[in-house]
Amino acid sequence: MLQWLGGIGIIVMAITLMPIMNVGGMQLFKISSNDSSEKLLPKSKEVALRLIYVYLTLTTFCALTYRIFGMSIFDSITHSMTTIATGGFSNYNESIGHFNSISIEISSMIFIILGSLPFIAYIKFLNGDKKIFFLDTQIKSFIKIIIFSVILLSLYMLFYTSNFSFINLRPIFFNVISILTGTGYVTGEFDVWGSFPLVFFLMLMFIGGCAGSTTCGIKIFRIQILYVFVVNQLKKIIYPKGIFLIKYDKNTIDDKFMASIISFIFLYLVIFFLLTALLTLSGLDFVTSISGAATSISNVGPGLGSTIGPSGNFANLPEFSKWILSFGMILGRLELFAILVLFLPSFWKD
Repeated sequence: MLQWLGGIGIIVMAITLMPIMNVGGMQLFKISSNDSSEKLLPKSKEVALRLIYVYLTLTTFCALTYRIFGMSIFDSITHSMTTIATGGFSNYNESIGHFNSISIEISSMIFIILGSLPFIAYIKFLNGDKKIFFLDTQIKSFIKIIIFSVILLSLYMLFYTSNFSFINLRPIFFNVISILTGTGYVTGEFDVWGSFPLVFFLMLMFIGGCAGSTTCGIKIFRIQILYVFVVNQLKKIIYPKGIFLIKYDKNTIDDKFMASIISFIFLYLVIFFLLTALLTLSGLDFVTSISGAATSISNVGPGLGSTIGPSGNFANLPEFSKWILSFGMILGRLELFAILVLFLPSFWKD
């Protein structure tokens, strides 16, 4: 229930509050009366209500699907709550792997993806924009990242094992989707696949899902905008007198907006390295420290290595480490600025 409530809470905050606060480029998703598809939603209260209706509907359908494919009523309800919320909590130590059902795993992947899409797209769809899921830049990139990741890991496993019959797309697909979205469900011990998958999964932890969804991480739209910015900077080196506009999904990105994006990503990486350093001070090894910092700030769940990997847990970590990881999770879940601003004296002044 905590994960389910946290999921809807972060969606409402990301779509109604963060754009007003100009947090990390979230103003791009501000409900604007200039957009004809959003004229029907002039008030944040109405937006929040529609988001809750969509969230409830997805959770209900997920629970029914799990029930149809063999879960008990209790299991289907609990897992549907943490699937749509991309929280990943399971009432079994083996997570979704406990059921050993390809139907349940496919259902889980579908609903994890649905929970990772920008919920403002669902509202636009209900308002009549039937092509939004095929035209949204962020959604298209999200799907491309999943496909590219599965292909890359499959090719790696082919060369790593030198046996095509050994490659099992089922755990590759599931773990890529689970780690990228920060859900944290596991069906296989990906930490025994070799060194490259560990580094690659660490990268996926940072990326996260779409903005305005239940996922954490840097978010795909920020990665996209940063990429366009870097390309433009390279073009300016080649053509010093050229004028290059940064555009995202038909919106022109100004300098203030770009500064918001860059400062968020910079702060995200700085906090990640600080968390890693603090975890090493508590006595953890390098792999556990770096993956623990990444999984906490990105709110993923499992880390890497034997201690906090897919087959381990955080129970045996020192108390100091748990405090550091808890703080990292809060920072990552609330998009950094929303929490860090509380530590500025000027925030509390009239």
